[in-house]
Amino acid sequence: MKKWLISLLAVLLIIGLLTACGPDEANESTEETDTQPEEQETEGRTEEETSMPEKPEKLTVWVNAEEKQEDAVNQIAAKYTEETGIEIEAVPIDMLEQVEKLDVEGPAGNGPDIIFQPHDRIGDLVLRGLIDPIDLGDSKGDFTEAAINAVTNEGGETWGGYPAVTETYALFYNKSLVAEAPATMEDLMAIAEEQTNAANDEYGFLMEAANFYFTYPFFSGNGAYVFAEENGSYDITDIGLNNEGAVEGGKLIQSWFENGYIPQDLTPDIMNGLFKEGKVATVINGPWMVREYQEALGDDLQAAILPKLDNGENPKSFVGGVKAYLLSYYSENKEWANDFMAYVTNSENAMLYYDVAGEMPARVDSIDDPAIADDPIYSAFAEQATYGEPMPGVPAMQQVWDPINNGLSFISKGEPVEAVLDEAVQTIKDNIAASGGATQ
Repeated sequence: MKKWLISLLAVLLIIGLLTACGPDEANESTEETDTQPEEQETEGRTEEETSMPEKPEKLTVWVNAEEKQEDAVNQIAAKYTEETGIEIEAVPIDMLEQVEKLDVEGPAGNGPDIIFQPHDRIGDLVLRGLIDPIDLGDSKGDFTEAAINAVTNEGGETWGGYPAVTETYALFYNKSLVAEAPATMEDLMAIAEEQTNAANDEYGFLMEAANFYFTYPFFSGNGAYVFAEENGSYDITDIGLNNEGAVEGGKLIQSWFENGYIPQDLTPDIMNGLFKEGKVATVINGPWMVREYQEALGDDLQAAILPKLDNGENPKSFVGGVKAYLLSYYSENKEWANDFMAYVTNSENAMLYYDVAGEMPARVDSIDDPAIADDPIYSAFAEQATYGEPMPGVPAMQQVWDPINNGLSFISKGEPVEAVLDEAVQTIKDNIAASGGATQ
């Protein structure tokens, strides 16, 4: 199983994702933001030993509003408080809501010291002046090259903070309902046809089919792309989400709704609930759901790579997605915020987070840990990553999500695929132009 993890590292090493350049005022960061504690492990540490400023009573961290992730951060935070005396207030806020909330709460003095975000949003955060660069120092080598690239701009500055998680997604299946993983889309559709009984809330196959993050493989596997890419550089004027392959992918997705395999307006909570109840044979989701699924299904939970498309191609999932703890521009305790980010992502706590939340750490030593390398479920995600593509880490990516997700919603309701995708791409182009047409 380790061979898949080796392949994963090989894929991740070529991904240079983030090319965001920050505003002028952000480049004038104070020496405070570049302070690197002498010790990441805080046990037995004194203020004199680390040359740190006076301790604050509290640091505020916005964590993703997901139960297992909250639990993991709270466990780590409790240890940090015991060792330093600094209270950690971990506030659960959905990642997708944190940016806009920080834009309002930060200037008002009510914002956090640290937020938690996927790497593709960092460029937008930099342009808005909401996060500060930090100096990882010698600890930079502790993280995978892809993870470091994801939080680093072209000038070599580490924007925001510490990489915590790296991920892609794969196919989960319930062994009590299907004997083996479907190898092809034809196999998967056969399961959907045989095991779907919507009247009883029973389904053979479910996924968030109106969410572009998850449906990208069915576009890209047919020749679609977000932005044209060459040697890690993206041409944001060349958008491939309405080409022939994109239309083919859109029609495939539409067929799932037309055939009744996936219900209209399916939410993640409903999908996950049905799968945990044993009413769904297969779902496409990420490793963050492993722990929750295992608690419900036990040994019946299995995972596999995404089934091959009808053209024989392996679906190309977004891979190398990195989530990181980022330093708020508005934090008044930047050195201690930096200290906690180093602590929460150190070797011991990265594995604690993995054990509780089930998300793959972004550290080199964690990926080599037998707890991950020898795990049959996580190895499926590692194998899928070898077929993946990097998520563009340019600010223009933020102009893609809403138009294409709206388009998928229309497609799910039977609107003409080609016309919907043409309109979505035009909206993306208009949004990029309105945002200044930034390429970095």
